[in-house]
Amino acid sequence: MNNILLIAPYEELEKTAKEVIMEHNLQVDVIQGNLSDGSNIAKRAEEKGVEVIISRGGTYQSIKNVVNIPVIEIQVSAFDILRALKDLLGYRGPIGIVGYENVVFGIDTLIDVLGLDLIRVIFKNEEEAPRQVYEVASKGVREFVGDTIGIKTVKSMGFRGRLIESGKEAILSAIYEARRVLKIRRDERARAERFKVIMDFIHDGIIAVDEKGCITIFNKTAGEIFKKSDNPVGKPVSELLETTKLPEVLKTGEPQLGELQRVGDVVIATNRVPIIVDGEIKGAVATFQDVTQIQKMEQKIRRELHQKGLVAKYSFKDIIHKSQIMEDLIYRAKKYAELDSTTVLILGETGTGKELFAHSIHNESPRAKGPFVAINCAALPENLLESELFGYAEGAFTGARRGGKIGLFEMAHMGTIFLDEIGDMPLNLQSRLLRVIQEKEVMRIGDDRVIPVDVRIIASTNRNLEEDIEKGTFRRDLFYRLNVLKLIIPPLRERKEDIPLLVDLFVEKYSARLGKKVNGITQKARDLLMNLDYPGNVRELKGIIERAVAFAESEYIEEADLGISNQAAKQNDAISRDIFKGNFTLKEIEIMAIREALAKTRNNISGAARLLGVDRTTIWRKIKESGLMQ
Repeated sequence: MNNILLIAPYEELEKTAKEVIMEHNLQVDVIQGNLSDGSNIAKRAEEKGVEVIISRGGTYQSIKNVVNIPVIEIQVSAFDILRALKDLLGYRGPIGIVGYENVVFGIDTLIDVLGLDLIRVIFKNEEEAPRQVYEVASKGVREFVGDTIGIKTVKSMGFRGRLIESGKEAILSAIYEARRVLKIRRDERARAERFKVIMDFIHDGIIAVDEKGCITIFNKTAGEIFKKSDNPVGKPVSELLETTKLPEVLKTGEPQLGELQRVGDVVIATNRVPIIVDGEIKGAVATFQDVTQIQKMEQKIRRELHQKGLVAKYSFKDIIHKSQIMEDLIYRAKKYAELDSTTVLILGETGTGKELFAHSIHNESPRAKGPFVAINCAALPENLLESELFGYAEGAFTGARRGGKIGLFEMAHMGTIFLDEIGDMPLNLQSRLLRVIQEKEVMRIGDDRVIPVDVRIIASTNRNLEEDIEKGTFRRDLFYRLNVLKLIIPPLRERKEDIPLLVDLFVEKYSARLGKKVNGITQKARDLLMNLDYPGNVRELKGIIERAVAFAESEYIEEADLGISNQAAKQNDAISRDIFKGNFTLKEIEIMAIREALAKTRNNISGAARLLGVDRTTIWRKIKESGLMQ
């Protein structure tokens, strides 16, 4: 069944409608049914998924009272009535126009134009029709023109009647209107679904009420905060929340901002604001934030930053290499380090060692004795990333600590800030970052004063920023500001002469860490490692060696200890293998799955996260927990 159904009150309309539909190749079904029959057809059609119904006259009136979907009327025009009257133009007696009001509404114009003695007989319902026709007939009216029910009544009483029929133009116009309504209906449904998804996945709880205090919006987070599993939309908010102050906001029209309240063992920050349209209060909205959760997240971030410290841990001597390409890159990086305040952009695939270079540039620079602050722009939600970078003033928002909080740019004053994964920074924060670079000053959230900062910025990403600029996800002007000094770190597959040195280093490192006496690696195992493609780069090689050391049962790591097949090596595929054939732990399987996803998405963290159905932060956390992060 199509989405649009035309219910024709009489046979001729059904026939004409089918002709119109065929001529214009329209997706519309047609069924004949008058009044109550048409209403029953409409109800059944709605149950089967029909979204818009078209009908005429009294049948239209009946249908729109029994269904919840749009009903479009085939308008009866004065021209339709004129066609029914054409054989009576010379008639001098009174003529009755009988039917529902929406059929005979054009009669007033014709009375003046034609000079006919036309008498209107308007029905309210089918039961009134015989009485009203009889009253008019008793006054000498013998000729009638009208709609389906009117002419049926007239003829049953022995009088002559002519049916006012709808022309093709009116039918086609109604169908086009139905299609327009259907599109609007679908657009509204899509908009409503998008709105619902946003409301359900936003971190704040949201409750909205209308002017009567009945709930119109109650999102998923609000349900979690107030432990309400049922959908309360349509119910009075006072029945749901006994202590709610939304009715008070509806009454006074005054917002209530930044209030703290306890719900069970959770402290929430609440904002309540009225919805005012044309000076009248039309409702109110309350938002709720779980302050406890925010504090826990901030504490976790503080711990991580504290543990990481404000010092650069690596220098250029920690970049193990033999290849000339890396030697040239390090030489260039050392030259960049001397240029004290110029921004550096480090590009490279995941696992190539971008963070090593950032640390090393700082330690080689005149700022080496100053602070080194690093933050992963992809690992934090936007609101937390903003507060971490720029800090906030006291009272900037509910739950803000007394005295405010210093931001990372201020912490990095006279030193270096390393913005890892800069390509994942939200657009509005990119604008603030651009201002910091241009003006060399920051403004804390909720503050009105600027703070001068002397900070060198080093940024890195594994994304193609020029492509992101074309997509509109990265600011062109920010790119030009960052792309002053550029380092492109080659992937491990392009500098395989570095692999033996890295292998020996990792064998020594993990042997000591795991307390095993592994002194090296066999030549066959070494050859196998040299044939791999390493989509995960140095980080992947490190993981392979760590696992091999753990599994090694002799003094030297053998091919079997690597957990890699020869065929996979020949195909330059270090990832694809059956993880269930090895005796791996769940943690090892997780890391292997992450490597697989990174390989398939060309080391795109966001793409890998989507492939595995997890958050970006989960990917980062798993990599860090496994000790694979450079």
